[in-house]
This record gives sequence, structure tokens and C-alpha cells, in this order.
Amino acid sequence: MEIKYTRQGDYLIPNLYLEKDEECGKIGKYGILRLHFIAQNKQALYETLLMANKLTYHLLLVSDSCESLYKILMDHYIKNDERLSEKSKEFNPLEWTKLINNYKNMAEEIVLNEYVFV
Repeated sequence: MEIKYTRQGDYLIPNLYLEKDEECGKIGKYGILRLHFIAQNKQALYETLLMANKLTYHLLLVSDSCESLYKILMDHYIKNDERLSEKSKEFNPLEWTKLINNYKNMAEEIVLNEYVFV
């Protein structure tokens, strides 16, 4: 892969661009966390993805995968626990809030350990 540069003053700036077939999407919370993790802890992977112009695609893939797994886990938890029903929410809202927050934290920890911090 050949990188072309543009001279601006005393500096050579690389001409970076997105591939035409590459779809731009939104890099969410998990994509940004993944970016910080690989930039600090896996510098070889970070530089390889950056040089191959695949960093954005990798972050979009991680972000989408994490969000879909989080949604699947939360749907599963809500469906299988009768304490999270609307009737329970009306009867004891503090207990319902405690349970839903506990499930959110569990799902978030699973997503982070499976996709982001590996």
C-alpha cells in the first residue's frame, strides 16, 4: 500500500480517505471504548488497522455487535424474570428499578468483556 503525502509548510500530511464502498455509520459508546482500549493496550493492532484503513470498519463492527448483544441480553432478562413485569413495577417500583439496573450492569459487563476488552 502506497501512502501519498501533501506538503503543508514544513510538514508532510498523509492523504487519508475512506474507501468508496465503505459505509459510514455511527460509532457508539462501545466503539469508542474499543478505540481507546486498542490504542492504549494493543498498539500493534491499532497501527495495523489504521495503516490498512480498516480502523473505522472495525470500530463500527464492534459497536454494532455490542449494541445487538446488549439488546438481546436485556430482552432475555426481562422476558425470563417475572419480577420485571408491569404489575411488579406498579406494586414495588424501587425493587423493580433495582432489578433492572442490576440486569443492565450484568449485560454491560458481559458485552465489555466479550467484545471491547479483548
